[in-house]
Amino acid sequence: MTEAAGTMKSVVGAGVLALAGFGLAGNSLAASIDFGYLSLSRDDRYHEDRIYARNLAQGEGEPEPGLAVALRESRFNAKAAGVELGEKQARAKDGKGLVEALERLSGEGTRYFLIDAPGPVVAEVAAAVKGRDLLLFNISAHDDALRQELCQANLLHTVPSHAMRADAMAQYLVSKKWRSVLLLRGPLAEDALIAKAFERSAKRFGIKIEATRDFILSNDPRERDQGNVGLLTSNADYDVVFVADSDGEFARSVPYRTVRPRPVVGAEGLVATGWHWSWERNGAPQLNSRFERKAKARMGEAGWAAWMAAKTVVEAMQRTGGADFGKIRDYLLGPEITIDGFKGHRLSFRSWNHQLRQPMLLATHNAVIERAPIQGFMHQTNTLDTLGFDQRESQCKF
Repeated sequence: MTEAAGTMKSVVGAGVLALAGFGLAGNSLAASIDFGYLSLSRDDRYHEDRIYARNLAQGEGEPEPGLAVALRESRFNAKAAGVELGEKQARAKDGKGLVEALERLSGEGTRYFLIDAPGPVVAEVAAAVKGRDLLLFNISAHDDALRQELCQANLLHTVPSHAMRADAMAQYLVSKKWRSVLLLRGPLAEDALIAKAFERSAKRFGIKIEATRDFILSNDPRERDQGNVGLLTSNADYDVVFVADSDGEFARSVPYRTVRPRPVVGAEGLVATGWHWSWERNGAPQLNSRFERKAKARMGEAGWAAWMAAKTVVEAMQRTGGADFGKIRDYLLGPEITIDGFKGHRLSFRSWNHQLRQPMLLATHNAVIERAPIQGFMHQTNTLDTLGFDQRESQCKF
């Protein structure tokens, strides 16, 4: 291993005196739960050019402060259980390097890993440790395949999938009776995944896609028309424009340039996201403030997902009374767990693909407009399962 580098940061410690206060011998050591934080040394999703033109569902920076905030918040609960919490960071240039870093950290006793990387890298790391007594938390990859054919028993997802985002948006469009959509699709692989997810949602909720048109941002005069919003939005009738643009460079130029005066959604205008800094209910302002103090940036979806990953483990630690990995894993994935994500619902992991079921926020650049599931969309067991892949749709085989 040449690229991966780990840095230990002890975040919360009960200490010998605290242990003695709990009736333990003064020379005893606290049990420990370490969180490994794995990320790429260069991740284009956080490149300054992309952050500058980011779509509204992207955060303002890397999500690691979410983990740091969660560990700081949990210090008293950890102390009460006689547990010391820690964070070990490792970066590498690619998936192979992250696997090497994971192996090193797991050899040191780390069992819980947050992975901040694109979907293919997450899949590579998860496949390398399939069947091991480890828990991996995907905090930033939306790829539906990770919850379907590429799922793993030890891979959990606190970040929502493309399907969940698309279902939330589709529910909102139906609730507004905007059932006719023009779909603008970008050239990137991630754009295709976003478009495919929306196509699935449109079919699921009875939305008609009037036309799908591909856009390209290019300085080549021969391709200029493919980046012309006026041309792309002409010669069709529709209620709303959905833009599948993972980096946001094109999407930010679409509002107010469409031929028809229509709302823009997807990557600009109105977006479906797992978290938004303007959410003002359920204790969210306090969480946002804690994150901003740590990160010097507003909390986004991946930051919330990192925070949530650690909070789920701490919740399981409290409920099971210690740091035993098997008990924590069984509680996390069992039917009794209910987690407060500051979004107004009790959250839990789906048994069939280990996706965290959660509400989605429909937001503009500075306000949350609605929260999904939208009222009126029902499910036989849990309305949160109207967002994303339900059990009958699952292709996941553990």
